[in-house]
Amino acid sequence: MQLTGAEIIVECLKEQGVDTVFGYPGGTILNVYDALYKHQREIFHVLTSHEQGAAHAADGYARATGKVGVCLATSGPGATNLVTGIATAYMDSIPMVAITANVTLPMLGKDSFQEVDIAGVTMPITKHGYIVKDVSILADTLRKAFRIAASGRPGPVLVDVTKDVTAALYEYTPKEPEKPEWVKKYNEEEVEQALKLLTRAKKPYIFVGGGAVLSGASGQVREFAAKMDAPVCDTLMGKGAFDGHNPLYTGMIGMHGTKTSNLGVSECDLLIALGARFSDRVVGNVKKFASNAKILHIDIDAAEINKNVRADASLVGDLKDILNTINSRLPQLSHEEWTSHIKEYMEKYPLKYDDSVLSCPYVIEELDRITGGDAIITTDVGQHQMWAAQYYHYTKPRTFISSGGLGTMGYGLGACIGAKMGKPDKICVNIAGDGCFRMNMNELATASRYNIPVIQVVINNHVLGMVRQWQTLFYDHRYSQTVLADKVDFCKVAEGLGCMAIRVTQKEEVAPAIEKAIAAGGPVLIECVIPEDDKVFPMVSPGAAISEVFDGDDLAGENAAQ
Repeated sequence: MQLTGAEIIVECLKEQGVDTVFGYPGGTILNVYDALYKHQREIFHVLTSHEQGAAHAADGYARATGKVGVCLATSGPGATNLVTGIATAYMDSIPMVAITANVTLPMLGKDSFQEVDIAGVTMPITKHGYIVKDVSILADTLRKAFRIAASGRPGPVLVDVTKDVTAALYEYTPKEPEKPEWVKKYNEEEVEQALKLLTRAKKPYIFVGGGAVLSGASGQVREFAAKMDAPVCDTLMGKGAFDGHNPLYTGMIGMHGTKTSNLGVSECDLLIALGARFSDRVVGNVKKFASNAKILHIDIDAAEINKNVRADASLVGDLKDILNTINSRLPQLSHEEWTSHIKEYMEKYPLKYDDSVLSCPYVIEELDRITGGDAIITTDVGQHQMWAAQYYHYTKPRTFISSGGLGTMGYGLGACIGAKMGKPDKICVNIAGDGCFRMNMNELATASRYNIPVIQVVINNHVLGMVRQWQTLFYDHRYSQTVLADKVDFCKVAEGLGCMAIRVTQKEEVAPAIEKAIAAGGPVLIECVIPEDDKVFPMVSPGAAISEVFDGDDLAGENAAQ
């Protein structure tokens, strides 16, 4: 049947099982929005307050559901406003298709109104990018985009379509969507080498990254840990792939990892990395990282092997498939002396905070208790992000959603809206600092427009907390541009944008506020006012070995000794 290019785009979205898209209209993409209007019962469009919010919402939708997220924008500034969201998805390997429209083909390259080479702009931050100038290739290009986004190591794909292509007629033939692909690159010899390392280790440690979530390997990771009888740590992106209540779990590793995880990995004789990329925030000083250990690295992306940390053995392929193979051949092992040693560390170095006053860790622990650890938690970036990773017990994958690689302030609220659209039966909470919240708080208008019952928790310490913490520790208390002591009233802002607002200043107000927000049935902001000098501990100084992890007690001891 003959359809316009815009109608072909909508039909291809339906082919791929897309039921929700996020975007903002404009001149060049009007034909697509007209086609969406005709299919609004099949594809629900969420009009965000800003294109960046649309990209973050598509990202959050993808992380919560495991499906490909979709965002739309017009040409020029509409397209460039997606860039931060695309880069966020790229750094964390999130499957997303960003569809933009551009000026007509005769106007390309002439500095036309709202013209920009968005494919060129996004080339370094996408798995692939297309410029569609011919309606005859439009459908197949979109199909390729979805397959590429979801195949192998996932990531964002851009499809830029000229406006005349969205208006042109062409024969459309429906097709069944192709399944995502991944290539098995490991062999029997590599499996045998891995099994030898695993069975010979006396002090193994398992290190779980975001690949365990993306591959759907949570069950296999848990079986593997039980067979290995080995302690387990995770990265920010790996949260929920391993049960946070499991006795083998020792918490996060890295700059704000637990002392147990950082010291344990520094002492182990075999580090088993499952879908992790050894980022600088995890590794610290590369030369001193896990210096006593052999390293077994399992990842879907061959480019990650030996990129940051040298591996003694590796397996490249889908983590779920590889662990199924290993688990079927791995005998039940016992490392009682080693696990007992790690448990002693856990008892000696628990996470702790000042519980005499209202604090972010207390708010998060109450949130964990009231939701039974079963909410989807999104965050922005900074101190609150680390506290959310430390003090909420994630028991399932896809329940912690945060910008890890890019560290995007302003990410969380859009992501929370996307997560709630994808998982409407889940309680969805975004935790943000006051600095982050200012960046995209306009998305509260999106939540109120559609009455999306997300809970926005603002941890308000009137400073840029993480940057101030660095200024305190490493810049001799020179607080350059990190104090936010102005007259912004977040509760009034939220109410002005159509949301309920609750201000919390005392510990005893936290639980009633959370319970009221959950029961509200619409978007709610909870502002929690905490002291400006609260710090995230433990911490590793930049460039130091993770074994040099310190906390507030260590700092107090140093100061007393001086």
